[in-house]
Amino acid sequence: MIILDTHIWVWWVHGNEQLTQKQSKAIQDNEDDVIGVSAISCWEVAKLVEVGRLGLSTPVEKWIEQAMGYPGIRLLDLSPEISIESTRLPGEFHRDPADQIIVATARIYNCPLLTADGRIIEYPYVKTIY
Repeated sequence: MIILDTHIWVWWVHGNEQLTQKQSKAIQDNEDDVIGVSAISCWEVAKLVEVGRLGLSTPVEKWIEQAMGYPGIRLLDLSPEISIESTRLPGEFHRDPADQIIVATARIYNCPLLTADGRIIEYPYVKTIY
């Protein structure tokens, strides 16, 4: 399984050209065909729509329903273990709670996180694909 950061998930669903060839290949070549999306990414998409930073062609609830229906997508719940891990990330990590939860999710599942976020890529305590 690989886990998609929120922006990667949105880019992938939209066929956005910001998704690099390497990122696209990582999704396509995923060995077990399971693509994890953290529950916090659903909240993050809804929040971005709410504040006008993301425009969707359908209402957010319909977009999320359709995006969760993509082949191989698995919703990764916000478990107590992930919640606690997000508050105990080793080393220095920035204060964005959604990023903390996504990184904690990747750490708990011991899966690589596909991201374009430089702050996450530079964080040595999570395996990333970028």
